[in-house]
Amino acid sequence: MHWTTLCESDTRMALADPIPAAYPNSDAQGKCEVSLDDVLVNSSARIVEVHNAETVEDTKTEGSQIDMLHCKVFAPPTPSVWTTQRDGEVKLRMDEHGIGSEKPKTIPELFDEAVKKYGNCCALSYKKDGRWMKVSYKTYYGECWTAAKSFLKLGLERFHGVCILGFNAAEWFIADIGAILAGGLAVGIYTTSSPEACHYVAENCDANVIVVENHKQLQKILEIEHKLPLLKAIIMYGEEPREKRPNLYSWEQFMDLADHVTDNSLMDIIASQKPNQCCTLIYTSGTTGQPKGVMLSHDNLTWTAAAAGRFIQLTDGTEKQERVVSYLPLSHIAAQMIDIWLPLTYGAQVFFAQPDALKGTLVDTLREVRPTAFLGVPRVWEKMEEKMKCVGAKSSALKRTVASWAKEVGLQTNLKRMNGNTEVPVNFRLARHLVYKKVRKALGLDRCTKCYTGAAPITKETLEFFLSLNIPVYELYGMSESSGPQTISLPHAFRITSCGKEITGCRTLIHEPDGEGNGEICFSGRHVFMGYLNMEEKTKEAIDKDGWLHSGDLGKIDKDGFLYITGRIKELIITAGGENIPPVPIEDAVKEAVPIISNAMLVGDKAKFLAMLLTLKCQVNEENGEPGDDLTPEAIEYCCKLGSKATKVSEIISSKDQAVYAAIQKGISAVNDRAVSNAQKVQKWALLEKDFSLFGGELGPTMKLKRTAVAQKYKDQIDRFYTDADTPTTTENAVRK
Repeated sequence: MHWTTLCESDTRMALADPIPAAYPNSDAQGKCEVSLDDVLVNSSARIVEVHNAETVEDTKTEGSQIDMLHCKVFAPPTPSVWTTQRDGEVKLRMDEHGIGSEKPKTIPELFDEAVKKYGNCCALSYKKDGRWMKVSYKTYYGECWTAAKSFLKLGLERFHGVCILGFNAAEWFIADIGAILAGGLAVGIYTTSSPEACHYVAENCDANVIVVENHKQLQKILEIEHKLPLLKAIIMYGEEPREKRPNLYSWEQFMDLADHVTDNSLMDIIASQKPNQCCTLIYTSGTTGQPKGVMLSHDNLTWTAAAAGRFIQLTDGTEKQERVVSYLPLSHIAAQMIDIWLPLTYGAQVFFAQPDALKGTLVDTLREVRPTAFLGVPRVWEKMEEKMKCVGAKSSALKRTVASWAKEVGLQTNLKRMNGNTEVPVNFRLARHLVYKKVRKALGLDRCTKCYTGAAPITKETLEFFLSLNIPVYELYGMSESSGPQTISLPHAFRITSCGKEITGCRTLIHEPDGEGNGEICFSGRHVFMGYLNMEEKTKEAIDKDGWLHSGDLGKIDKDGFLYITGRIKELIITAGGENIPPVPIEDAVKEAVPIISNAMLVGDKAKFLAMLLTLKCQVNEENGEPGDDLTPEAIEYCCKLGSKATKVSEIISSKDQAVYAAIQKGISAVNDRAVSNAQKVQKWALLEKDFSLFGGELGPTMKLKRTAVAQKYKDQIDRFYTDADTPTTTENAVRK
């Protein structure tokens, strides 16, 4: 087994060898009993189980020995770091020193600390009748406490699910934390989920309660209610129920139930909770089959929040409160970590965006709130870019000239800064005054020192666009199974297209790297999940016998320790000639070479050559996200430069617009010229009438490409690529014909 390791010290370098801590228990259930006094301490040399500090006499315990620190050392160690049981407990991956050795804590303990530190500080802010309403940390805690008692009154059982289906709101947070306090499992469901998808999650987590935002979401649950025998209640928080139904409660009715439960009843449950037990389930988006329930422990969430916040140097709320805007789907770990757990750990203030945030109102909220930290998935940054380019295209010639000059200065200065040159030239200062400050203010990012992107790949073009406006967008990388982040870029340590460096306390390994250093990215640390609920085989596939979490992502680490993602193992195209080809770099190169291209998907698995499906940049229906036929202003401008008068996708395809088709072929030919082998060249391509979207089923909730779905949907087109596979005709020839 060949590994490349990304470490922060020589001590950590020893961890490149398989870690003894990582051997799973041979127990078929993957279940392990462990108390707070019996916690795994991780080192490259041994596993130490710390017991009560008492003098140990000379003993000869079978299968173990006593070292000079009076600690029992087991040889060989067989602690279990994973479980698939909802009530299972795992050995924590403790380090001997540093942040990885800090005392584990539960969510109730974290919240208790937050109230003591930030009690009167504002925790949550939401809009009501046009005014911002504020909720202090003390009130926030009180509401969660009340919700927890109400859940108990409804009959929430230990380690059973409370599903939450709705847009971000104070009630979402309160239901989530209240469920955890009451000993249940907090489970978010994507608002775009179908009734069948809701049923799968609710049934899988044995949900006792489902919390919905409005009538639209309620209808989904009512449609499947008869198939959920364990469901005891439905709660609606965004609207009042339109009709009375058994076990359907408004938010106010739900909270009133707490009067029938004593504080002592809740306190007993809280006292029984342990850091190494599950408290939250994050369901993967299911791009390759049914979603998997990622089990996250109290320690996963509390430790990761503390480690990530320290790494990015969040300001503690006792000094100055960080401000964040909550708008990304809370069923995703990235949003939960940014919106719930990091603010709770560092005393930040969370502002809730409007439900139509992603339909255009997000920037309005950003301008009002002026956040100090902001996470946007790539599509959010791309939409901002498109809007700004659209506005810029309508500006006067003078303004366009000044903007173009400022962007060139900004890009070159920031690229030099990225490489360690801290000099600030005079023209950059002038550009900052004339352009950069105004742009930041217009976006509501004038106070934002931490602009991040993650959850899906972002193009180099978009990163450079914002960098040219002196808005560095820092990439971070992780997964649900790592409680969110694994590597993060920092203002003083970032590279374009890199996902940054590993968080202190986390370990990164490259498994079986090839000649260029590319291999599977593997993780270890206290942020690694407990296992997949009720999926033992899937858990064993994810966590190997040495305890490393296999991400399924391909990547490499440069000499400075920066991680680059180069693809996914399951996405690898294996040609008929046996060559393994990662599609993402080729797809990204084509999109960069041809600015009118919105999405690109490479095909050619088991085939004799590669082909590509392409979509054009078009206007999107803001209400339902359906791609339209009208080209974006940026795409129209691109067509004009080519000499094409096209304004619609259909016009280009129906007429096989010679200028556009030639430009696409020219871009693909340029990419082919840089290919490392003939097998990696794109031989054919086709334009599709509709762009990929969540609406059409080609993209997942985080806007990741669902390759299997696309391949099925456009099977006929893909088959046509290979009808004459023995003598592939290049698209260039086809265009000429």
